[in-house]
Amino acid sequence: MLPVLLALLAVLVIGFLLFVASRPGTFRYTRCLVIAAPPAALFAQVDDLRKFQDWNPWAKLDPQCVFTYGGPATGTGATYHWKGNRKVGEGRMTITESRPPALVRSRLEFIKPFAATHTGEFTFTPEAGGTRVSWTMTGENNFMSKFMGVFMNFEQMIGRDFDQGLATLKALTEHPPSSAS
Repeated sequence: MLPVLLALLAVLVIGFLLFVASRPGTFRYTRCLVIAAPPAALFAQVDDLRKFQDWNPWAKLDPQCVFTYGGPATGTGATYHWKGNRKVGEGRMTITESRPPALVRSRLEFIKPFAATHTGEFTFTPEAGGTRVSWTMTGENNFMSKFMGVFMNFEQMIGRDFDQGLATLKALTEHPPSSAS
C-alpha cells in the first residue's frame, strides 16, 4: 500500500510542477485613469522621481523608507534607490526613456525581498475631459514567480496599488494643495 501512495504522491508532485512550468512566461499589468489635467502636467509628475514620491502608493507603506536620488533631476538617466521595511523591500528605478509629454519608461530592479527586473511605463494620451494616464509593468515570470502565481493574484495586487497611485495623482493634479503665502 505504501509504494502505491508514494507513487501517487510522486505523480501529483510532478503534475503540479509541470502545471507551474506551463504558466505564462511573461506578464503585463496595466491600469488607466482619465485625469482632468493636460498631458504635460501629468508627465512632469512622473518624469521627476522626487515628485513621484508624492503619489507613489508604496512610499506610504514605510514612512522610514530611505530614498537616494541620482543622475539628472528629470528624464532619461534619473534614478532613485529605495530601502525600506519588508513591505517595501529594496530596489532601484531608472528612467530609460522620456518623451515629453507622452511617455516615461523605466527599468525596475528589485533587490529584496526577491530579485527581479521589470519595465515600468507611463503613457499620457489626450482625451475629452483630460488625459488618459496608463501605468503598465511588464516582465518575465521565472519558475518561482510562476509557482507563487498559483497561490497569489499578482495582477490584482499590483493593479490595486496602481489604482491607488493613479487616484492620488488625480487628486494632486486636479486639486493641487494651495501654497501658503
